[in-house]
Amino acid sequence: MKISDIVYKKISEVDEMPRFDMLKKPVKATWYLQVLAWILSFPETFATRAKITKINMKGLKGPYIMLCNHNSFLDFKVATRAAFPRSSNYVVAIDGFINREGLLRSVGGIGKRKFISDTPIVRNIKYSLSELGEICQIYPEARYSLVGIKEIVPESLAKLIKMLKYPVATLISHGHHLRQPVWNLNKRKVRTKTELTQIIDQEEIQILSVEEINNRIQKAFEYDDYSYQLEDKVKITYKDRAKNLHKVLYMCPNCNTEFEMNSDGNRIWCEHCHETHEMDEYGQLHNLKGETKFTHIPDWYKWIREQVKQEILSGNYGAEMEVDVDSLPNSTGYYRLGRGILKHDKNGFELKVVQKEETLHVKKHALENYSLHVEFDYFGRGDGISFSTFNDTYYIYPVDQKYSVTKFHFAVEELFKIENESRNTK
Repeated sequence: MKISDIVYKKISEVDEMPRFDMLKKPVKATWYLQVLAWILSFPETFATRAKITKINMKGLKGPYIMLCNHNSFLDFKVATRAAFPRSSNYVVAIDGFINREGLLRSVGGIGKRKFISDTPIVRNIKYSLSELGEICQIYPEARYSLVGIKEIVPESLAKLIKMLKYPVATLISHGHHLRQPVWNLNKRKVRTKTELTQIIDQEEIQILSVEEINNRIQKAFEYDDYSYQLEDKVKITYKDRAKNLHKVLYMCPNCNTEFEMNSDGNRIWCEHCHETHEMDEYGQLHNLKGETKFTHIPDWYKWIREQVKQEILSGNYGAEMEVDVDSLPNSTGYYRLGRGILKHDKNGFELKVVQKEETLHVKKHALENYSLHVEFDYFGRGDGISFSTFNDTYYIYPVDQKYSVTKFHFAVEELFKIENESRNTK
């Protein structure tokens, strides 16, 4: 079925469906499929004049772990070109396998549900490196960056790398968010650049501590597309460059009102106080009526995050709303379970859907998710979030689309940090 189709199912019908096989071992792409991957990838990287610079890569051919930042689908194509002429295995969320599981597995895809710990993914990554001798591409942010800066890279990644004992390279691209931001997927004409850098060699992986590995990874993932745009004078004349920006910048810095922001063309404004900002051709914001508190989009984004954190610390955070709920048990597509109630507070998520005599009841403690996947206008379903159990992934869309799902994104991450710190100090 098409991803955009709304197909209703009983809870029991979905429960009886086969689950995505997380245990299935990855394969090395056949030569003709690898050639096809290159054919599909190279034209777009040339269209963006993607410049790939290799740093400290001499002598490193594989197998190794490639950690890539994540801003758009272009990331995969640039990674394919960067690895050329070698093939790779790729860790991909199961929504990427919908209607093409056979093909994606054949070119080296490794399936995973986002933001949950599972042992099959560890075994499959190890198999890719040790048995197939492949480059294994991992996108540790696990979703597109919302404003072209580093999203959370889990510290557990360093533990995994220390255990695997293979060299590590990072692939950090600049301009991919600018070209196709997750909140407005219309492509703009943007030149991009990428650095493929070996940050840990074979000898170092034997002696570095987990903390030292983590520090290197975190440092390597410090990037900012809007700083890149300004510093490299990347001019974007696309007339709708600010359209939908309010989906991430949902709180007004002038009157502190939530969910009253709107945007269109090259402007973002508050419907409550009417403060209006214009985005220039170099990604900078200018207040048309008063003081410009944030010229830099990531600064506004970080300010909103801080407001959510303070709301949590004051004990005032909480959300409860009607939602439409889809289930993704496997790669055949999404199944609509109906309308339910979603609650989120300091204890985490609680989702409940009632279908006559059948009930779905899912709880996710705050410590079970260090981050959250969000979608904007996802295949006509609207803005939504998703979280997973070991056997299913639930895509959840607020009925009131005025509520910004970006707030859930901030709240999940800040609650995890607070709860994790509290647990570690006991």
